[in-house]
Amino acid sequence: MNTEANLSDAERAQLEISLPTALELCRLGLGTLIDIRQTFEIEMKGAIPGTMHIPLFEVKRMLGHALSEDEQDILDAGQPKDMDVMTFFTMINQLHHGREHLLLCICNSGRRSLAAAALLRQMGYGKALSVAGGFQAWKKLQQAAAATPVTPPARG
Repeated sequence: MNTEANLSDAERAQLEISLPTALELCRLGLGTLIDIRQTFEIEMKGAIPGTMHIPLFEVKRMLGHALSEDEQDILDAGQPKDMDVMTFFTMINQLHHGREHLLLCICNSGRRSLAAAALLRQMGYGKALSVAGGFQAWKKLQQAAAATPVTPPARG
């Protein structure tokens, strides 16, 4: 499997989508954000409303992929999500094939989600993309929106 470290610029360009575009696709009902972070990461840093949670490292282990030492350490740091292979494929098939949704993978910074999108595409889910910047970009977008003053309408 291609990991984010060995993706060419061309592969990255085919797999990556901006956060504003991803959010608009979700708003239009054309895509679903899939948070691939581990459960403890979501508990520590927060969740993005409306996302589906499918932890990447647990999926890789379920599918028989070898985990790197770092991936195994992250997996061991939290409690596993109660998901089996059947549940995983049912969820992904309902989104990808049933609703014809784009699978918009999001992680903390946008690196692991590239690997997740590549894995999903290798498994035959051609509408998988990675959200650039990940949760960190979403958090910045929320902070910027909160800091923007609301100007009252002009009185005429």
